[in-house]
Amino acid sequence: MGTGEHDPHAFSIDRAEVRDGVNLAFVHEGRGGYPLLLIHGYPETKRIWWRNIGPLAAAGFEVVAPDLRGHGDSDLAPDGFYDIAAFSLDLHALMHDVLGHERYGIVGGDVGGVVLYDMALRYPDAVQRLCVFNTLAPPLHELYNEAGVPREDPPRETRPTADYFRRQATDADALLAELDTPERRRAYVADMYGHRLWAAPGTFAPEDVAFMTEPYADAAKLRASWGVYEGSTGTKPMADVPRVFEPCPVPALVLYGTEDHVVPRNFPDQAAVAFTECIGPFHIPGAGHFLQWEAAGVLNRALIYFFADVRDAHR
Repeated sequence: MGTGEHDPHAFSIDRAEVRDGVNLAFVHEGRGGYPLLLIHGYPETKRIWWRNIGPLAAAGFEVVAPDLRGHGDSDLAPDGFYDIAAFSLDLHALMHDVLGHERYGIVGGDVGGVVLYDMALRYPDAVQRLCVFNTLAPPLHELYNEAGVPREDPPRETRPTADYFRRQATDADALLAELDTPERRRAYVADMYGHRLWAAPGTFAPEDVAFMTEPYADAAKLRASWGVYEGSTGTKPMADVPRVFEPCPVPALVLYGTEDHVVPRNFPDQAAVAFTECIGPFHIPGAGHFLQWEAAGVLNRALIYFFADVRDAHR
């Protein structure tokens, strides 16, 4: 266990208004290095990057690890949007408008991986390279069929590990009413780190789970975190249509924690088609959905080498 691994104050937290009254909280370490944006997913906050921030900053990166709107220490959104496009617009505003970076790299998994894809297509002049892992590949089914990559099997609607998705997407208010205490809300989120088999068995100790679930004790924040699922099913309006319907030409390092039982098994094969400049996919045994925590050393080294030339050119 690293020093400060479960300390929410291990890194100083900055805050900034990015756009339209939305205030984001973020860790900002290694200033002056190559800018690298770390995008968390669900049910995560910036804390999921606690094993990566220090090593990457020490390796010459300016690490920016925000809480998405409505998550962790960031504010709830005045406009009520918690969808992929809203997250993407916020994060580019943070990197470009607030921090002044014309170009930067991005790393993300889960929801963060979808946001990353949107950002790469929405801001092609800004996103220089990216690393993505354990997320949903974009819906490019015709291209996947041409490449001989099968559709998701079994479909998400019938997978026993995906019932959380149906409730959050279509029955969110009733679900929140059931989770009527901080303890119940944290226990619900803890399931994703435990018996739902997102992570490899044994990779999250009880103190790890407690650290990750603490921000989700807040009912309003937990409810906000489900907005992205509601938007994906049309249950709730979105800030904009997500940019996920065409191949992505940005050079991409694709990793896959093989012990993940929530992301479809065909994610690596689909990602190899979706990213036209794909490095990998590389399979990481012994790790699951939360690759940045479960295999932090592997991810840190991969990022250091993948971004080495752009990092050195930035100096």
